[in-house]
Amino acid sequence: MKRQWFLSGALWTGCAALGQRVIDVTGQGQGKISISLASFRTGADAASKTFLSVLKADLNRSGYFSVTSSAASVSVVGQATAGSQIKADVQVYKTADRQRVLGKSFTDDARNARKVAHVVADAITLAVTGKPGMASARIAMVGNRTGRKELYVSDMDGKNARQVTTDRSIVVGPGWTPDGKNVVYTSYKSGYPNVFMTGRGKPLSSYGGLNASGSISPDGKSMAVILSKDGNPELYVKSLRTGFLKRITKTRRGNEASPCWSPDGKHLAFVSDSSGRPHVYIIPADGGTAQRLSSSGTENVAPDWGKNGYITYCSRVGGKYRIMVANPVARTLRQLETDWADYEDPHWAPDGRHIVCSRTSNYRSAIYLLDTLKDSPVALISGSGDWYSPAVSP
Repeated sequence: MKRQWFLSGALWTGCAALGQRVIDVTGQGQGKISISLASFRTGADAASKTFLSVLKADLNRSGYFSVTSSAASVSVVGQATAGSQIKADVQVYKTADRQRVLGKSFTDDARNARKVAHVVADAITLAVTGKPGMASARIAMVGNRTGRKELYVSDMDGKNARQVTTDRSIVVGPGWTPDGKNVVYTSYKSGYPNVFMTGRGKPLSSYGGLNASGSISPDGKSMAVILSKDGNPELYVKSLRTGFLKRITKTRRGNEASPCWSPDGKHLAFVSDSSGRPHVYIIPADGGTAQRLSSSGTENVAPDWGKNGYITYCSRVGGKYRIMVANPVARTLRQLETDWADYEDPHWAPDGRHIVCSRTSNYRSAIYLLDTLKDSPVALISGSGDWYSPAVSP
């Protein structure tokens, strides 16, 4: 079985009843939009130069743009200057008709030049394509560069990684709260697995036995969690206000793992090995009959349900871990094209186009960005230890 998986056709019947809005991410990638920043000016200060460098990289990484210094379909003009603060005046035009699609000023502390660049990149992406960007998001992940598996958080481009926990134990399964302010994770710092949240000292779940895979509902009121307090690891939903606990599954001969919420909070996807092998299932969040989603692969684990309506998960195919993208409404499934390495723990970026995952090769793991529209994979975090289980903020 996939290591620590419970910590991190006709079988589709009933999924159409989910009623989720699904945005297509299965087509071929379209031609890039050429975009020029040649007319954008910076001061002599380091902050404004950093801003422009990060902005260019973000636009290239978005998958929609190709930054060029020559004639382009879109032109970004304006300037960035910094003293104690950085100010970026940004105007974006479609070259063909000189239509201005964005005109706005962005200001922050000069130390936050990278953050401002990320915000501007997302604003440009939305203004030009009508689609959300991902540059402003953050990645929570597990890293072992201290010799222990601790929680880290970085910018979406993998920069500014900082260690969040000092549990000196094992941290697994991070996931963001819906407001993007905190991370929920499982830690063994007390000698046994409990569910914690950054910014809060007491655990969110500390029942006897296994407490793992905490996932906060889209409205922030409930937490799906795996507990073994009544025997096998089962799926529960806990009210974060009252503490009321409802058991969702009752599989006497199986183990449940890795729950995640549908965008509307009405369903949960989770992993169960009740059929003899780990598979991904969908069940109403208030309980009911579970429907199996995955239909192939010897192991199907680590689901993540994106705001685009698609579920991505990891499947062992031909002896390698691969990333799958499933449409639970249209009953379609495809495998993302990757190289010979193992790709695991997928999580949707907020743009609904990209997936962040771990890539393992020669026993070393790194964090990679995958494009569902078939741009080449991009290494975000590698070296200085191994990196696992990325989760992207909303």
